[in-house]
Amino acid sequence: MGQGPSGHRSGLPGDRKPDGGDKKDKKFEPAAPPARVGRKQRKQKGPEAAARLPTVTPLTKCKLRLLKLERIKDYLLMEEEFVANQERLKPQEEKAEEDRSKVDDLRGSPMSVGNLEELIDENHAIVSSSVGPEYYVGILSFVDKDQLEPGCAILMHNKVLSVVGLLQDEVDPMVSVMKVEKAPLESYADIGGLDAQIQEIKEAVELPLTHPELYEDIGIKPPKGVILYGEPGTGKTLLAKAVANSTSATFLRVVGSELIQKYLGDGPKLVRELFRVADDLSPSIVFIDEIDAVGTKRYDAHSGGEREIQRTMLELLNQLDGFDSRGDVKVILATNRIESLDPALLRPGRIDRKIEFPLPDIKTRRRIFQIHTSRMTLADDVNLEEFVMTKDEFSGADIKAICTEAGLLALRERRMKVTHGDFKKAKEKVMFKKKEGVPEGLYM
Repeated sequence: MGQGPSGHRSGLPGDRKPDGGDKKDKKFEPAAPPARVGRKQRKQKGPEAAARLPTVTPLTKCKLRLLKLERIKDYLLMEEEFVANQERLKPQEEKAEEDRSKVDDLRGSPMSVGNLEELIDENHAIVSSSVGPEYYVGILSFVDKDQLEPGCAILMHNKVLSVVGLLQDEVDPMVSVMKVEKAPLESYADIGGLDAQIQEIKEAVELPLTHPELYEDIGIKPPKGVILYGEPGTGKTLLAKAVANSTSATFLRVVGSELIQKYLGDGPKLVRELFRVADDLSPSIVFIDEIDAVGTKRYDAHSGGEREIQRTMLELLNQLDGFDSRGDVKVILATNRIESLDPALLRPGRIDRKIEFPLPDIKTRRRIFQIHTSRMTLADDVNLEEFVMTKDEFSGADIKAICTEAGLLALRERRMKVTHGDFKKAKEKVMFKKKEGVPEGLYM
């Protein structure tokens, strides 16, 4: 009893397992106690539940992504604003471009240059040109009306003559050219003799500009102008150059023929413009060379050109001694035909001093020869006293021509020194030409 048919025992506590394993049995662990005892906890709802949510701190990658998205948002906002502005400004730009094209069409090409005679109101004016009558025209809206004043230069439409622009530079270009920018190199030391003439022109022109108080103390008004007259080549223009070199005043050089213009009224207008610029740039000196071109005696003219020349002279008389005070503007006139000038031009009050330039005497000749030969290489046999004491009537220009011709004769023979024979040949040649002779061999 109690044994199985196989004869093996099974299930006894002291028996080992048939596989022979000696592993330890698994340790017993009791179950964890319940988290709470009682009724099941319900989820809380409402603001208290939201307030009790734990704080979640974003990672670094989340911050970078947030910044990137914010940048993208800003860029999109800027792009949206730019597109909106473009859509808003595009009609205005198209309108402005259309207006500019209309203005260009109105102005036309070329435009006429005229003068504004009178302003009627903000949109209308009376204008004139040098070749036509006066017109009542309109002023276009884009013209700066604050700068418009009677007498200013304007641009006009070539067909309807409306005012379409304003010329900023009101100074006549011919007057601008007359201004001597670079002082001449000649000085008083380069003038031989003429001591009395230099003294007179200093008293009449330079001293009133530099020391006007001397004339006020003595109770007289300084001279308004001087006229230099005499034989050709006696140094009138040279003295004017020396005055321009020695003074710091503005020097305006005019030739009398420049005041003769083609159209009626242009000559007097140029004279007015000349003295207006001289007054603006005062103290100034106006030198008018060859004044006999416009200042001849008045007579019954038979042509419009002669009458225009006389009108130009009348304007010159008015500017020299008119209602307007000349102030610090001095006038120097030069001519070699003073007998042909109008008496009204030479009267005191307009021209207060008349300075004569005679042919040089012996002392003056010697001084002129010294000036012109100071830089020349002379041979030992040169005797300048022979030419100084000659009975021929030499002017200063003749003496300069003799020295220059003698130097050229020496160069022709490949000599670096000027001999006495060169001076003799040069004198004969210059005197022959002066007597209106034709040099021998000129047309052979």
